Amino acid sequence: MLISQIRNEDGSTTVAVRAPGETARAVAGATSVYALALEAANAGRSLKDTIEAKGLGAVVDLEKAYAEGRLLPPITHPDPAHLHLTGTGLTHLGSAATRDAMHKKTTEAAAETLTDSMKMFRMGLEGGKPKPGETGVQPEWFYKGNGTSAVAPGSALVSPAFAEDGGEEPEMAGIYVISDKGVPFRIGFAVANEFSDHKTERVNYLWLAHSKLRQASFGPEIRVGAAPEDIRGTSRILRGGEVLWEKPFLSGEANMSHSFANLEHHHFKYGLFRQPGDVHVHMFGTATLSFGDGIRTEEGDVFEIEAAEFGLPLRNPLAIAADEQVAIHQL
Repeated sequence: MLISQIRNEDGSTTVAVRAPGETARAVAGATSVYALALEAANAGRSLKDTIEAKGLGAVVDLEKAYAEGRLLPPITHPDPAHLHLTGTGLTHLGSAATRDAMHKKTTEAAAETLTDSMKMFRMGLEGGKPKPGETGVQPEWFYKGNGTSAVAPGSALVSPAFAEDGGEEPEMAGIYVISDKGVPFRIGFAVANEFSDHKTERVNYLWLAHSKLRQASFGPEIRVGAAPEDIRGTSRILRGGEVLWEKPFLSGEANMSHSFANLEHHHFKYGLFRQPGDVHVHMFGTATLSFGDGIRTEEGDVFEIEAAEFGLPLRNPLAIAADEQVAIHQL
């Protein structure tokens, strides 16, 4: 099941659901994906059962809504400060050749000769997929922002004027809601663009936190339930309507050094992230970047990320913010 949200002309929201490849229909009486998911979580029943109990209404033309700029992020929070955008890195194996080369280096080289990134990658290889009942190694983790940084599919990802770069990261994101009892419930997974400043990150890994404080986009649809083991998608950049760069990307646990369960555990082990009513969009990393192929994005470029099992492709143009002088005032 795929679920999404559309903004109506009167300001209300239509929640749409469909099976992959089929026509979407409105969920009767649903005011938002957030309200629907929280209702399911608090009742202790599945989202699918909750939707079936409400019933379906009119047919929804998702492609038309997308073209008209009316698609919303597939989940929003009434108070954007209570939607958290976070992520993990160094979680994916990459291509078979890269995997072999990295594995050889991390197992044969002396630990003191490895970069911190390679040490972290090796830790994931060795302990990122624990057996049931065991606790695996914690991953690299970063914070991106709250709901004010979540950009709707089709809308521009805005790079700050001070940024050195604005580049895509095609990823899977887990979408979660916290019940009234403080229990995390996973709604499902969505394609995401974990938009980052790779030039800043490359200067020094201690600037990773700065490079990640950028907008992000995800959707347009959430695939409800578990993710496939082997996810194969395509990431591309369009410039002037033509494909500037295109490359397949891999995700899913078959292509990762960590399990989703391990990554989820090390996020939600913090009570801070189990606050009742909050929403979490947690991005799980990638091994595919246009920046790594020497691409330097420009304002007006369009990022497009798609994976067949996750519905409509995610498209966002790149915009550059005007320079902004921030003055600090003494009270």
